[in-house]
Amino acid sequence: MYKALLKPLLFQLDAERAHHVVFNNLKSAYRLPGTAALLRGLYDFQHPKLEREVFGLKFRNPVGLAAGLDKNAVLTDELGALGFGFVEIGTVTPRPQPGNPAPRLFRLPQDEALVNRMGFNNDGATAAAQRLRQRRNQQLIIGGNIGKNKDTPNEQAAQDYVACVEALHEVVDYFVVNVSSPNTPGLRQLQEREPLIQLLQQVQERNQSLPQPRPLLLKIAPDLTDSQLDDILLIARETNLSGLVATNTTISRADLRTATDHVTSLGAGGLSGRPLRERATEVIRFLHRRTNGGLPIIGAGGIHSPQDAQEKLAAGASLVQLYTGFVYEGPALVGRINRALV
Repeated sequence: MYKALLKPLLFQLDAERAHHVVFNNLKSAYRLPGTAALLRGLYDFQHPKLEREVFGLKFRNPVGLAAGLDKNAVLTDELGALGFGFVEIGTVTPRPQPGNPAPRLFRLPQDEALVNRMGFNNDGATAAAQRLRQRRNQQLIIGGNIGKNKDTPNEQAAQDYVACVEALHEVVDYFVVNVSSPNTPGLRQLQEREPLIQLLQQVQERNQSLPQPRPLLLKIAPDLTDSQLDDILLIARETNLSGLVATNTTISRADLRTATDHVTSLGAGGLSGRPLRERATEVIRFLHRRTNGGLPIIGAGGIHSPQDAQEKLAAGASLVQLYTGFVYEGPALVGRINRALV
């Protein structure tokens, strides 16, 4: 129904407006009696073989929603009813911020891709925490993807990440440090060895000082070289990370079907979707082999089919996440992947 009826209508709208239309309507519909059961009946496939235990958490299935779709934790119950095994909210910053000027989200239908330069638009960590306290489904695993405010200098970035940990600690199950988004000026500089070690050490120190410390993960860019990935693995060991999320969006525009002039006219931003599939899988395989499978990886990037998800898992991912594939394929993709895995 999504691909035949809803998707053609939504794709006539501006991409960000379509996002809000879907969110508002799903939120409204979910309040109606019987809607939650209907959604679960249509989309939520469960089976004991799907259960996973990763970094000390028990996931009912390995298919999650990547950060960026539900930035403000407004649809966690609804997304759980669609069959996701976990939902990663954010990226959340300590203070609310509007993000970059619109338009800032674009579709490349020929490539089944998106380009975004949202810029960590969100309501702030306090608002997200309040919503998570009020959710009905307290069993759904929630990840908190955290970042810094745009006006926070890199030298003070750790304070922002620590503030997010303090605000969200009680209401999320794991944290993901995001220093790999290309849409906040200077943010990717924090992926360099010394700034990253200092940042992660401070975040981890605060995390470990709290009751029931949460697994702490790092989300990395697909644009890193092999030597940079080796550095990431050394840093992960040094700062006692629980895992990695591979990968974020890419700044590359190589080998796209969409006309180069059109892509150029859209401007800067991170590219996600099918064009990222192969590179994301390469990164996962590299990290898995370097660690002999000793460091859990959440695989993301270009998952548009059950075969794409199986490819990530075969490369060494313990869990997978959807974003752009969910936009193009619709909610049935979650169940299709889980059925194929069984």
